[in-house]
Amino acid sequence: MRWQGGRRGGNIEDRRGVSAAGVGGVGMVGVIIALVGYFVFGIDPSTTMSVVEGGAQQTQQQEGVRGTTADEGGQFVDVIEQSTTDVWTPIFAQAGQRYQRPASIVIYDQATGTGCGMGQSAMGPFYCPADQKVYLDLAFWQELETRFGAKGEAARAYVIAHEIGHHVQHLTGQTAQVERGARGADSSAVRLELQADCYAGVWVAHAPKVSGGEVSLDPADIEDGMRAAAAVGDDAIQKQSQGRVMPDAFTHGTSEQRMRWFRIGLESGNPGACDTFKARRL
Repeated sequence: MRWQGGRRGGNIEDRRGVSAAGVGGVGMVGVIIALVGYFVFGIDPSTTMSVVEGGAQQTQQQEGVRGTTADEGGQFVDVIEQSTTDVWTPIFAQAGQRYQRPASIVIYDQATGTGCGMGQSAMGPFYCPADQKVYLDLAFWQELETRFGAKGEAARAYVIAHEIGHHVQHLTGQTAQVERGARGADSSAVRLELQADCYAGVWVAHAPKVSGGEVSLDPADIEDGMRAAAAVGDDAIQKQSQGRVMPDAFTHGTSEQRMRWFRIGLESGNPGACDTFKARRL
């Protein structure tokens, strides 16, 4: 994947080395529930934490160093986030709207306070609509390779673009269409996740042009992205963790669905083709 010459936006909040704050009214029970939900069912941890939280006090917020980072891992995240901004800004403008980039992408170690409760690295990357930030422990890249078998920078870029897709959904109001606690093969939760996959494909389609070729994925890179999408399908995760598939517990879609919607976004380059909420076939 080509990215080293890409523009950096400096929209990174580096909390690595900053100790995590207390969990407020949620407690460690809420964190454990979120971890179980992620590993067993693939449930978005921000969704789990918001349900557990209820009316409880939010986790104490933390601040890290904002701006560009010196290490390659941080620079990669910076370039991809800027590229997504460069892609979504004109798309929103064409619709007569203004794209507002996420408040930041937070890079952290092990645990950190978020607007959606305590963030744990075991949850994987996630977007918190309450503070409009993406949370990412770079140690997840190793898990992406060893546990999910998705290697390469393109797989990592897919993950970031997918989380930015959730931010796009928040801006357009699509997140509000999801029923709290929704799950199942045809649920609104699955439709939301598949749409974010499709939006990640839209980013791949437009990134080379808006960056002047400085950020681009070749066919082999795209296959890496497809493998990443397949690896985090509900059926794949359930088979790995439980040895069987339970469609009633789906929250993200099957491997086939995640790959297909990623490809729809890639081949069309049109977010309008990503309306999973109206699609008869997921």
